Amino acid sequence: MQGRTVQLTLGHERSKANRRRPADRSDWLSPAVVTGAVRAGDACALLAAGLLAHWLRFAGLELTAFTGYSLALGAVLAVNAFQLAGLYDFKRLTSLYDQARRLVVVWPMVMATMLALGFLAQQLDDVSRAWVALWLVLGFVHFMGLRIAVRWRLQVWQREGRLTRNVVVIGAGEHGRRFVEHLQKTDRSINLIGLFDDRKDRIPDYIAGYPVLGTLDDLMLFAREKRVDQVVVALPWGAEGRLFSWMRKLKNLPVEIRLCPDVIGLRIPDLGISQLGGVPLINISEKPLAGWNWIVKAIEDRVLAALILILILPVMAAVAVAIKATSRGPVLFRQKRYGFNNEIIEVFKFRSMYVDQGQNGPVVDQATRHDPRITRVGRFIRRTSLDELPQFLNVLAGDMSIVGPRPHAVAHNEQYARLIDEYLARHKVRPGITGWAQVNGLRGETDTLAKMEARVQYDLYYIENWSLLFDLKIILATALVGFTDPNAY
Repeated sequence: MQGRTVQLTLGHERSKANRRRPADRSDWLSPAVVTGAVRAGDACALLAAGLLAHWLRFAGLELTAFTGYSLALGAVLAVNAFQLAGLYDFKRLTSLYDQARRLVVVWPMVMATMLALGFLAQQLDDVSRAWVALWLVLGFVHFMGLRIAVRWRLQVWQREGRLTRNVVVIGAGEHGRRFVEHLQKTDRSINLIGLFDDRKDRIPDYIAGYPVLGTLDDLMLFAREKRVDQVVVALPWGAEGRLFSWMRKLKNLPVEIRLCPDVIGLRIPDLGISQLGGVPLINISEKPLAGWNWIVKAIEDRVLAALILILILPVMAAVAVAIKATSRGPVLFRQKRYGFNNEIIEVFKFRSMYVDQGQNGPVVDQATRHDPRITRVGRFIRRTSLDELPQFLNVLAGDMSIVGPRPHAVAHNEQYARLIDEYLARHKVRPGITGWAQVNGLRGETDTLAKMEARVQYDLYYIENWSLLFDLKIILATALVGFTDPNAY
């Protein structure tokens, strides 16, 4: 067996051109080290930009106490804001467009936050606007310069294979095969060397194009002679005895050991592992918007809704007059819809249809293009989304959020809940005036089940990945798309 194993290993390394040899790289180099260095680099870049701006403006580096505090506070705020914005996601560091797009939004927000704090502290009287403007521009230049250098260095390391993770899989059965095939499709940074299995004499020599290199005992020798970074144990749920035996042996290896549960294909958010009574549990779902997230979301909704209502009052008044002047009936239309935790709420809209159209009955027909039920004014306000403006009152009342899954009519909710398994998960948060699905073109009539399924998937993605920055991104996209989307009618 040992000779056959060595022969297979050598044959694999010589003949498989589409896979890389285990890379000879330093133990210290890892994605965590790279992103940590970028964080430190950002702090230094911010300080350098602020000092350079001061030198250009005042021809010297004699700093006031407030200027020094501003530089230190800016470094702390920027690094934390960039972290929240995803700028330190390792996979994003090679995309200069993605980095620039995020920086151009987040960096001015950091500067605005510092100015707001300075205003509250009554320290802005002697602050030079030219210095602030120079710092803003030079900061962006320094941040992007750092990222250009990081991108170049990462490309060199990737060509050399120094950032490649060398992985072997234990378990050459059906579960192991599906795991290997999944890796081939999803992660190009992995160098899968091969598989090991104690049933070597009963399984093929190759699984999904990768060699079965031997038994667990062979792996113990292989991992000491070759560069192996991670061992993934891929066994079905029923192989508990083999799993415990293997795990005891694998703990002797100086490599990462990971267990792949038999749930490939099941969408599980990256929520980590918890323990209950000493038993490790895979976290499948968390209560969304709990704790500080709930507080931030509530403040965001109330403050923005109040400000927006003040700004749009003239527009709302004009729409109300136009509706009243062109068709009989009330200006506002109330429709029962499902809200948070499947509770029925009344959603306000400007009336866009003729009265008595049965929009609160047991059967609700979705609006279609050239729908005869829609008034002339209604067609315009639906196309421009002006009919949704009264829903900011729902936000102030606490029934809705500015951003969230769109609330559907009661009849539609009951219909799609029977057809789509995850449909009701949309109600884990408050419904929104706009949402991630809407800014991605999934608004208007859902005349096929596939369209509604796609909308649900976008809604669930939003719920699982909520952040304040994500909300602001959707609000900005809504302002740009809301008046031009052809699906709004």
